[in-house]
Amino acid sequence: MGTVRAMSLTTHTENPEGSTPARHALQIQRITWIGLLVNLFLAMVKFMVGFMGSSQAVIADAVHSLSDMTTDIAVLLGVRFWTAPADEDHPYGHWRIETLVTAVIGISLAAVALGIGYKSLSTMREVHLKQPGWIAIAGVMFSMLIKELLYHWTLAVGKSSKSTAVTANAWHHRSDAVSSIPALLAVAAAAFNPDWVFIDHVGALLVSLIILKVSWDIISPAFSELTDQGASQKEREKIRSIALETNHVERVHAVRTRKHGSGLFIDLHVQVPGDMSVRKGHEVCEIVKKQLIDKGPGILDVVVHLEPSD
Repeated sequence: MGTVRAMSLTTHTENPEGSTPARHALQIQRITWIGLLVNLFLAMVKFMVGFMGSSQAVIADAVHSLSDMTTDIAVLLGVRFWTAPADEDHPYGHWRIETLVTAVIGISLAAVALGIGYKSLSTMREVHLKQPGWIAIAGVMFSMLIKELLYHWTLAVGKSSKSTAVTANAWHHRSDAVSSIPALLAVAAAAFNPDWVFIDHVGALLVSLIILKVSWDIISPAFSELTDQGASQKEREKIRSIALETNHVERVHAVRTRKHGSGLFIDLHVQVPGDMSVRKGHEVCEIVKKQLIDKGPGILDVVVHLEPSD
């Protein structure tokens, strides 16, 4: 039987994560609808107590809650598309739609942050007719508790479905809870001492900076994926070590990776003894493929190029 000189094997996984995309889509839709309704309710509460308590920081926090609704809508619209199975026009699936939705969430957060920051700076020297009231504090504390619970619930769904968009939306909920902290401190200080009313504006500015930081943490990895950034060096080393564990594989090189949604596409070259038969070489490729999918860092698809070591 002839020896192997070069061979390429492409493997496809219908369900690489061992779960049902349709079930994940239903989970994502359910938690996102809950988040949307909660955000609407909390925005109404914070607007009300912000106006009643004369607090710009709390009103800024209410705008943040409204911005959460836009990202909820983006997830609800996008999940139907990115969970669709691969087809002839999209042989690699539709997961880049999820990345686009993630980027939209980050950009919307940044826009909200800049708007709040501009408002707080432009009104810093305005004279308050009323100092913030204690009712604003109660509203903020209630919102923080609800959003922290919603963050943990949404994050759990994001991890189980391996969805970057849902995870980003969870952090959006967390940013709402965290951004309420400076708002809470600002309102408390201004309510305690009328001479400290300006702190309410400072609190709104701090809210905007926190939201801006969260938006960057969401946008940066999404843009990296859209520009075909590969896996980290640590992940590439893990891929090499897994492939080298296979019997008859003497060397691994030319490892290339590309992120796709929450997973990776990989192609790599493995070298085996030059007198190995085509059938045996095919078996080695199958083992390398299986090992990478089972043990690798979220691998969706593998292309193995077989070469003789001599």
